[in-house]
Amino acid sequence: MEIKVLGPGCAKCKATAELITRVAAETGKDVTVEKIEDMRQIVGHGVMTTPAVVIGDKVVHKGSVPSRDDVLAWLS
Repeated sequence: MEIKVLGPGCAKCKATAELITRVAAETGKDVTVEKIEDMRQIVGHGVMTTPAVVIGDKVVHKGSVPSRDDVLAWLS
């Protein structure tokens, strides 16, 4: 599974990527987390508030660090 974390590299963006990576490791899920910091690519996804999480081509979260429960739901 590929998950993209969109954001300019702020603390919340880094925390989001780390949370997803940690929960995936704890649950044994094979996940690749790609951090996208290019503003053209971020806006290209229709995102104006970061961090945002994209799975497939769908934005599943934006504007805050997701909860652990959110991440678990995405990975199931």
